[in-house]
Amino acid sequence: MLNTPSAAPPAPSVHAVGVSNDEFRAAMSRLAAGVVLVTAHEPQADPDGPSGEDVGMTATSFMSVSLDPPLVLIGLREGSRMDDLLAEQPLWAVSLLAEGQSSVASRFAMKNRISDRLLFADVPYVRGKESGAPLLDGALATLECRTEQRVTAGDHTLVIGRVLTSSLPSAEGGPLTYFRGRYRHLD
Repeated sequence: MLNTPSAAPPAPSVHAVGVSNDEFRAAMSRLAAGVVLVTAHEPQADPDGPSGEDVGMTATSFMSVSLDPPLVLIGLREGSRMDDLLAEQPLWAVSLLAEGQSSVASRFAMKNRISDRLLFADVPYVRGKESGAPLLDGALATLECRTEQRVTAGDHTLVIGRVLTSSLPSAEGGPLTYFRGRYRHLD
């Protein structure tokens, strides 16, 4: 029997300034963030084919940037399906999720999913008049946006969008938040 040493666990990735990915992730998990669903409609590739597909992604890196003009910012993992789509499609939407929508957030946060079509199957929404993207029923607020600027920032793309429409589908309840790796409700 050969005596082979067991493989040592990989050392944490430490950047030049000395902060590891794990240390940074742990620190940032202490920042409570609102949860949104970013959506866009991918136009049909073939004029004779299907009408295109809706794409959705849960995000916590979303913020208001400016009141005049109304601008928002969303952070997308570089090379993600949404990042690739918004590089081509300038119109998109955001639904600010309510505390009762954690199942929707979890559904659209799944990695390595095959198709978004199934994810939208039983989620009630209306189609935005400006973007054509799904706007969730029951969201605290919905925004339709047009990309104004894209900025590469590390392993993410920051997409700044001009708000074209804003609505308040549900004025009741509190926001869905994300804190210490879990969806939370404000008390």
